[in-house]
Amino acid sequence: MLLFGHRFIKSESFYHIIDIDAIKKTPPSSTIFLEFSEDNLDIIEYLNENAIDFALCVKDINELIYASALNAKYILTKKKLIKTAQAIAENYLFDAKILIMIDDEEDIEEMARLGIDGVIFSDAIIKINS
Repeated sequence: MLLFGHRFIKSESFYHIIDIDAIKKTPPSSTIFLEFSEDNLDIIEYLNENAIDFALCVKDINELIYASALNAKYILTKKKLIKTAQAIAENYLFDAKILIMIDDEEDIEEMARLGIDGVIFSDAIIKINS
């Protein structure tokens, strides 16, 4: 299981951006974080063209499928969708890892029992303004 932002485990940070200009304010080899939205397709295209790893936060199964097709390295989703998202990712052999945002360490065990690829604490996401 992947752990991002846990106080015991050193891990990469995710940089939440709102536009392409904000990418320039992130460290080299950063993982970019953004919400899936049709408005962000230009950013996603830029990330793919420049071989920049990124994570997409999705709200439903359609967005999950799009995120995989758009080459997201990580796909984050909410608890209500997480089990289905993991099953779909395994069935279709997604390259992306399925993550869930958690606030409490107690949730790690539940997600491990469900076979979820990883968890991310809010401390692992750094907001970048342009």
